[in-house]
Amino acid sequence: MSSGSSSFSQTSLGVDSDTLDSIATTATTPATPAESAEAVGLANAQLSQGRRRMLDLVNRLHETGVQIDIDLPQIAVIGNQSAGKSSLIESISGITLPRAAGTCTRCPTECSMSNSPTWKCIVSLRIMTDSTGQLLGEPRNEQFGPVILDKSEVEDRIRRAQRALLHPNIPRSRFLEENEGDIVDDPSAPTFSSNCVSLKISGPKIADLSFCDLPGLIRSSSGDGSVGDVEFVERLVESYIKKPSCIMLLAVSCETDFQNQGALQMAKRFDPNGERTVGVLTKPDRIPAGDEGRWVQFIRNEVPGYILSNSWYCVKQPNSVQLREGITWEQARAKEDEFFTMTSPWSDLDPMFQRYLRARNLVERLSRILSDLISKRLPEIHKELENSISITRGQLSELPKAPSRDPLSEITTLIVRFTSDLSRHLEGVPEKGGLLQAIRPAQVVFRKKIRRTAPNFKPFDESDAETRTLARPDFLDNEDEADDDMGEEVDVAENDPGDDSEDEADAIYIDEVLRQAQESRTRELPGNYPYIVQEGYIRQITDQWLEPAKALCDRVHVLVSEYVLRMVQVHFKDFGMGLLERQVRVIMQEHLKNRLEAAQSRIDWLFALETRPFTLNTHYMADYREKFMAYYKGARHEHSNTMLMQQINSYHPPTDPSSQEQSPVSKILSGLVQVGMYGVKATDLPKLLSDPMEPALDIMADVRAYFQVAYKRFTDNVPLAVDHELVRGLEKDMFDTITSQLRIYSEVDGLRICQELAEENPRTAGRREELSKKLERIQAASRELSRF
Repeated sequence: MSSGSSSFSQTSLGVDSDTLDSIATTATTPATPAESAEAVGLANAQLSQGRRRMLDLVNRLHETGVQIDIDLPQIAVIGNQSAGKSSLIESISGITLPRAAGTCTRCPTECSMSNSPTWKCIVSLRIMTDSTGQLLGEPRNEQFGPVILDKSEVEDRIRRAQRALLHPNIPRSRFLEENEGDIVDDPSAPTFSSNCVSLKISGPKIADLSFCDLPGLIRSSSGDGSVGDVEFVERLVESYIKKPSCIMLLAVSCETDFQNQGALQMAKRFDPNGERTVGVLTKPDRIPAGDEGRWVQFIRNEVPGYILSNSWYCVKQPNSVQLREGITWEQARAKEDEFFTMTSPWSDLDPMFQRYLRARNLVERLSRILSDLISKRLPEIHKELENSISITRGQLSELPKAPSRDPLSEITTLIVRFTSDLSRHLEGVPEKGGLLQAIRPAQVVFRKKIRRTAPNFKPFDESDAETRTLARPDFLDNEDEADDDMGEEVDVAENDPGDDSEDEADAIYIDEVLRQAQESRTRELPGNYPYIVQEGYIRQITDQWLEPAKALCDRVHVLVSEYVLRMVQVHFKDFGMGLLERQVRVIMQEHLKNRLEAAQSRIDWLFALETRPFTLNTHYMADYREKFMAYYKGARHEHSNTMLMQQINSYHPPTDPSSQEQSPVSKILSGLVQVGMYGVKATDLPKLLSDPMEPALDIMADVRAYFQVAYKRFTDNVPLAVDHELVRGLEKDMFDTITSQLRIYSEVDGLRICQELAEENPRTAGRREELSKKLERIQAASRELSRF
């Protein structure tokens, strides 16, 4: 692998040529030879002005905090504690950083440098998290003190800024205005912070470069930090360097065996192929005698397992004596040149490796690497931002609606919508799965059960039961077919025993009916039988009706309850923590219970009405009585008058009444007309025959005809009552019932109750806050990109 190659090669931005020219190839006025000789990296005026603009853009993107969500190009300076990171950064930036025994950097320090005619430095605090450690949406960038025009003031300002970040509860002004010794540290304050000190440095001979100095990794065995501090710093460093677009500027001290330096191992873990690591050897003047060759191998990029695509560099910083004497940045660079020029083995390196020595060459290389990476990443960042905005908005839209500032109005609106929607469904919606569609099968089952209570009269003696059968009356076919049509889509296997034929086990034979009539006679004249016989049979029938009616009511109650509770969930599930849904559920269940009791009471009343036979539908009953009388008589005479019944059953009215050839039945009907009996049909002829069982036939026809009247009345009235009291009756006072039970309009507790009901699930609230903050960051970044 070539020691000077870069994995972050410059690539096309993937935009039109005009835009590409404006970004990457717009040249400024050529610099003078002297200016070009002094300028470094992107500060060189011969490089594209568009590239410097890109660097500024990335710096502004960092200020939005979007690096949490998007992989932004960045240089992160990492190294072990006391690995010379501070001196390295001083050699790059030209400023002095705070120094102390052990760890000096207590929070990330972002440094953005640019070339300008005059020198100045602006120190800011970038607040990424709140007091609880939660990420803010868009970071707060607070300038910390006035603009610095004297380099000597920078170190003190940075130290104060770090203390201000570690003590967020102490006013910032105290750290700026008071003597540091007068401010007592809070014992509970953290040792490290993920919030940043931001430096904007501009001036002549300064490279256009940006980087982030991270706290040095603490050796857990050194005693310089607690276990918690060690883990915090490691997590903080990892959060930066794990991103693919982070260039690691790795500081490795030459005074310690490189195998024991944790930062080197961490860089190896996150960049095993060495594609985005720039290695920097520090403190080359402290290499033990005889070990120089081992470190020179790094510069030649020949150390197995530690070969880097962007090579290793070596810098020489001032020692402690020189620092105490106040050596300037220019003097330090001169001393560095002198060291590498005069000191072996560095001075003996081939010219091709000399370019990896000195801070100037390092800065030049970092500028180009960062520039190439930014050129490659900008179009990708644009797409990532757009995708992230779309995804985040979608995730926010999937969350329940945020709590209202006016919970009473919102709760009232929810209840109004719920009651209105439920009323619409109680009235009936023309769609599959509606409430009325769900109830209809239960109504059909109820009707069939009542119809099966019809008395199973047999117009022959019980002794003839094995030899005689009774055909189904054909005049009931239309009614039964209508009932069957109602149940076409009903699966009543559990409730319906089978066909609608009358149960032979419950057969009532004619001799039994006559015996019952004779035993019931009191003071009646001969040939007359008491009405109580018919009433008794009718009571036996209607006594069976209460259970199916209540079963219908209970089934409808279950269906309505399930339907209503589903609607409660639909309307209230996303409100608050679910307390409103649970309370409305309980209220509606109690309301349903009250309506059930009302419906059951109405059924009891309807059932009580049926205990005494009554009807004003005399024409309807008379018609059925006549039909059943003919039906029963016809069945009796089918055996005793076989020839007559055969003639009647095979009779067809003649097409030509004047024909001389007439059947016996036609002759009988003609004779009846001649004696003044008009309108007699062939099926009426059995009625003219005398029968000793005539009284029993009268009772049977009366009871069977009344059943047709009563059962139709009852099978209409019960579903109507259930619908009136339990279904449509549910919407009666529903809104007032819910609001009064919730007590949301109470003058004393109403506001408190509404606030409790509207309280949001902490997990949902946290998720909304997290997504909202993320959306703020990526939208702010998108705006910056749009301005560019």
